[in-house]
Amino acid sequence: MPSAEVMRNTRPVTRSGLVRNLRALGVRPGGVLMVHTRMSAIGWVVGGAETVVTALLDVLGPAGTLMAYVGWNDSTGGLARWPPEWREAYRAECPPFDPEFSETDRQMGRVPERIRTWPGARVSGSHFRRMAAIGSAARWLTEDQPWDHGFGLGSPLAKLVDADGQVLLLGAPLDRLTILHHAESLLDSPEKRLARHVIPVRVGGEVVWRDVSDHDTSTAIGAFPYERVVGDRDAFAVIGQLALDTGCGVSGMVGKADSHLFPAGPLVRFGVEWLSKEFGS
Repeated sequence: MPSAEVMRNTRPVTRSGLVRNLRALGVRPGGVLMVHTRMSAIGWVVGGAETVVTALLDVLGPAGTLMAYVGWNDSTGGLARWPPEWREAYRAECPPFDPEFSETDRQMGRVPERIRTWPGARVSGSHFRRMAAIGSAARWLTEDQPWDHGFGLGSPLAKLVDADGQVLLLGAPLDRLTILHHAESLLDSPEKRLARHVIPVRVGGEVVWRDVSDHDTSTAIGAFPYERVVGDRDAFAVIGQLALDTGCGVSGMVGKADSHLFPAGPLVRFGVEWLSKEFGS
């Protein structure tokens, strides 16, 4: 509950107000929308994350679909860098990844977990590349996500582009543009950094450690030597701002949050062009 001072000086953000703002920004009824949120930026929302999801579904309507990146909170991405004792304990007793049950990566915030657990939601089964979706295209978006290169061809991100979908940063910063990992996957370059992971999954009654190949999506390293081009800035934030500057996307207020809405396909094409210019064909 907010403090008395906050309540005196802050107007509440309501479902109806969010719906008006989202429509004014350009969220399309009947479309496919991927959302990234930062609840603290939106203001004090009556009903919290549930209200945000409900408002998004109100705008999309019964023919629309809402999707979010949920990942996996027990991701093994940094396993090789852990102390030996940690690795041994994790390998011995970590609950295996379960696409339906495993918790959302907490770094994604409250809204993705609310989407994952929404009645009728569909969840893709691709380890820490997992997406959750609600709506008419949810099954299609989330089915058959490849284990290797889970942001590439055949992934929910590729299908978002195929569906002429949109990407909404609802108070979230530009560096959260997960769709640009799909752009990275499309570029064939000798400078691309690859990564391998091992994921515990249950096969029958046994836990099996599955090898997975992908390009490096970690913040610390990244798919390309971005530091050579952008220094200590985040590459996705740079690409996102350049896209906005060229008219690929619009900005506006939703609740009290600075928000950005991008067309998924044009943003991916912009990203591929930028990556090609900096890192090869």
